[in-house]
Amino acid sequence: MLIRCDGSSLVVDWLRNQTRGQETVVTCFYFDFAARKEQSVTSMLGSLAKQMVSGMERIPEEISRALQEQKEAVSGRKPQLDDIVKVLLLITSSQPTFMVIDALDECAAVYRARILYSLEEILEKSPGTRIFVTGRPYIRAEVEKRLPLVQSIPVNPARDDIVRFLRVRLSEDKTPDAMDSSLEAEILEKILENISES
Repeated sequence: MLIRCDGSSLVVDWLRNQTRGQETVVTCFYFDFAARKEQSVTSMLGSLAKQMVSGMERIPEEISRALQEQKEAVSGRKPQLDDIVKVLLLITSSQPTFMVIDALDECAAVYRARILYSLEEILEKSPGTRIFVTGRPYIRAEVEKRLPLVQSIPVNPARDDIVRFLRVRLSEDKTPDAMDSSLEAEILEKILENISES
């Protein structure tokens, strides 16, 4: 599912509430434009794996053994992508899993293809896994190419919501004397014009 939504945390909360008491894993990762260089393929998928393992009440022997083998193999080097994907596959194939990935468009393009390829592999081998992705429309074709059975839902804010948000932000201005009602109206008009053209 590909949408742009700042409310991914609401999706995570809803999934966690719906699966409470069940042996289901809910993980999330939020891409941040400012941290593009640090948010590599291995750091992103490693974060998901870490969340999955830390959320388990009891780590199954097979997963525990695989983690120990990875730890011994690593010995001073960072885990490789294949190692992380193997761990993710062990976990996702053993129980229903939801992965929420927010702002995939903020991920560096060089990493995005590898992330999608890894997620595609997980989906193919773990039928109980569901992935919820948010991102701007320009990455839609890239996501649809890599993730099978993707369903895209465009989400656009209502005009009244935009106006309400802008009015709140304008009211928080540190120099309120610099803004009169005509300047506020002009700002709102220009922003709304640009939104309707995009």
